[in-house]
Amino acid sequence: MLNIALIGFGYWGPNVARNIHANPNLNLHTICDIKIDRLEKAKTIYIAQTNYEIDYKKLLDNSDINAIAIAVETSGHYNLVKEALLAGKHVYVEKPFTSTVAEAKELEELANKLGLTVHVDHIMIFHPVIKKIKSLIEAGELGDILFIDAMRMNLGQIKKDVSAMWDLAVHDLSIIDYLMDGKEPFYISSVGEKYYNPKESLCFLTLRYEGFISHIQSSWISPLKERKLIVAGTKKMVVFDDMKVSEKLMIYDKGVNVISGENAEYNDYAVKTRDGDVWIPYIKQEDALYNSINHFRECIEQNKQSISNPNQAIRLLKILELADEKMNK
Repeated sequence: MLNIALIGFGYWGPNVARNIHANPNLNLHTICDIKIDRLEKAKTIYIAQTNYEIDYKKLLDNSDINAIAIAVETSGHYNLVKEALLAGKHVYVEKPFTSTVAEAKELEELANKLGLTVHVDHIMIFHPVIKKIKSLIEAGELGDILFIDAMRMNLGQIKKDVSAMWDLAVHDLSIIDYLMDGKEPFYISSVGEKYYNPKESLCFLTLRYEGFISHIQSSWISPLKERKLIVAGTKKMVVFDDMKVSEKLMIYDKGVNVISGENAEYNDYAVKTRDGDVWIPYIKQEDALYNSINHFRECIEQNKQSISNPNQAIRLLKILELADEKMNK
């Protein structure tokens, strides 16, 4: 059984702790946080089932701990991941991986040199609906992909160390990267505004890929909470609405047919839309975070690369850095 220690029990840390604890092949060895009140909260949940620590360096010196899970602000990722790797620990870290591409490349090189697993929690690629969409694309059910639209917005939680794009759009960028086998955009356009915050709280990102385009909207200042993805192909189109309790994925047999040949009438438009059936596939309910953490475990035990490894994270960070440059202009 692998022993994992968690650094950070703030906003997302409790969810990570819960899913590590729920995995029968993992042991939540220690919860670490510099804030006493957070540790006291953790103690009311796990009591004597785990250990509690203020100083994270004691985790690095503990030979019983195999891996470190990091759930702190993005600005703290680089130093913590580096120290954990140098201490010989495998690392699970929240998204975004680091604050810069340069930091990510350095950590990737270090992990490869030391033969350690780094798993960046691009949680959405472990969602059962996203895995279903991936299978539909691979089977040719959707045809050629025309566009991918994503909308991720709500009122809060406004973060000061990253923008809404770095916090929210990174989910959708990881989905596109996963669905399209790591394809990278050749054109990026972005706009944003810094409402109530030193970083952009509202962002619009447009990407052009070979064969398709994508538009991603990220907002912390919306009255509505939206988590929606549209993937449109030449054969079928799908809509994933993650805010629905059930029936999250809808598959539309809709599209456009080109009119050609001698039977095409003069007044007919060049193309006609096609309406077909709509159906909801059965998808077994799974916890994406549990799947992500379990994949991390499997990668350590089988000595293999995570599908959300540093190289994938670097592809996403390149997009985010260039989008920042465009916005700042």
